[in-house]
Amino acid sequence: MKPIVEIAAKLGLGPDQLELYGHDKAKVDPATVKAGEPHGKLILTTAMTPTPAGEGKTTTAIGLVDALNLIGKKAVAALREPSLGPVFGMKGGATGGGKARVIPGEDINLHFTGDIHAISSAHNLLSALVENRIHFEGPAGLLDGRHIAWRRVVDMNDRALREIIVGLAETYGGFARETGFDITAASEVMAVLCLSRDLADLKARLGRIVVGCSLDTKPVTAAMLKATGAMTALLRNALRPNLVQTLEGSPAFIHGGPFANIAHGTNSVIATGLALRLADYVVTECGFGSDLGAEKFFDIVLRTGAVPTPSAVVIVATLRSLKYHGGVKLDALKQENVAAMEKGYENLQAHVDIVRRFGLPVVVALNRFPTDTKAEIDAFAALARKKRLRYALSDVYGSGGPGGVELAGEVLAAMVSEPSAFRFLYPLEATIVEKIETIAREVYGADRVVLESGAKKKLKRYEDNGFGGLAVCVAKTQYSLSDDPKLLGRPKGFPLTVTDLLLSAGAGFIVAQCGDVMTMPGMPKSPAAERIDVTEDGEIVGILG
Repeated sequence: MKPIVEIAAKLGLGPDQLELYGHDKAKVDPATVKAGEPHGKLILTTAMTPTPAGEGKTTTAIGLVDALNLIGKKAVAALREPSLGPVFGMKGGATGGGKARVIPGEDINLHFTGDIHAISSAHNLLSALVENRIHFEGPAGLLDGRHIAWRRVVDMNDRALREIIVGLAETYGGFARETGFDITAASEVMAVLCLSRDLADLKARLGRIVVGCSLDTKPVTAAMLKATGAMTALLRNALRPNLVQTLEGSPAFIHGGPFANIAHGTNSVIATGLALRLADYVVTECGFGSDLGAEKFFDIVLRTGAVPTPSAVVIVATLRSLKYHGGVKLDALKQENVAAMEKGYENLQAHVDIVRRFGLPVVVALNRFPTDTKAEIDAFAALARKKRLRYALSDVYGSGGPGGVELAGEVLAAMVSEPSAFRFLYPLEATIVEKIETIAREVYGADRVVLESGAKKKLKRYEDNGFGGLAVCVAKTQYSLSDDPKLLGRPKGFPLTVTDLLLSAGAGFIVAQCGDVMTMPGMPKSPAAERIDVTEDGEIVGILG
């Protein structure tokens, strides 16, 4: 591992522009970097519909950066911070894998520079101020105590906290009510931080957060509770991007990590914008497949104006996911099955079509696994050529940068031969229902949208209160293009059922919840935490797998 000052020097950053966290991590204050329009080209990494284990999107993004630097380009990664929930829960570490990783992995996966702790503190400060106002004014004061929308957060999978009751103590005035905890990555404060262009924008967005309503159903905001200043103070340093490095010494900004369901699922725009001012190529990623992550990147993140349209989009695919969508059970994915792979190709094609609908060049990265057979790879290549699909075999997990050179070449070629003609999926002037219907029809393949009664009531209230012009963030399963995780492949003609609508006024979108989306995950029967330990010499083991 190289000293972080050496990594920063590759981007033209001096020691006086860094806030060091040891010798291998640093925060960068964007105010110290010369202002100007980003000159770098943005590469967005997304994926086909994943299996429960994921398809290696982060690994591919890191390997692509290493490959670009290897062939003489100036490239940097801009990725999300891991949450402690997945680290100790089902997925384990989230810093890439094999020879395509960001380091120091243990630090990044654990407390890192304290950003997520700051977000938890700011969120829960607002929760405390809500309760304090109810305590002194009663449940019929500024806030209608029956309709408090603001919950609490903790950066840990703890299913016991999903639903709790507060206000049982006598000092609370005898007013008890139901609330609960979400995981910090699902906090609107996380989404706000990641969508803020600068400190002033952060403060303004925090002030617009709606915590509940008054007795006459008017929205009550954080600004009305005089919470904005203190929340901003807690988040001031957290707004600055974190600089680390890959195994091969490529610079990487790791900053922010909003939930990819309940929020937009990408790292901060301030980190991506900074990277684009310092490098020629910036590789970022979005959550889950293109139906969730890429659509939200295009229709939510790009509307901030803080980052430019991607010059190319990489869709990560695997033979195991193709076989999974071709009908193969999870426990049989390692077995050769060319027919199932070809059948499951329709799912990948759907994601290619989604990206092309936005007018952007597409390159498919076939992320290689040790169990992939020559017959399967050859059959995929033949199918891709038949479909006139630009693709490359990626082996960055096993070979690092050299394993991504072919992919890097295809991405660069796509930028030259397929110029971007980007277009948003819907105008903000459309109604909330029209936006949901457009996403459901054009991206998911649904033939209609069904709003349950609770969602209909909130829809009218949101539009009456002036929130109809916000973007829409659909929260649904990541395991299907539909809202039913059992519908694999490329389902068509199904109804998309909206069970609830949630307002994220500070972030700038309305969440359309479809199905049962967990904002506080639980740990599996055998959580990753059971395999993490510290050796006698102080080395943390078990996180990276």
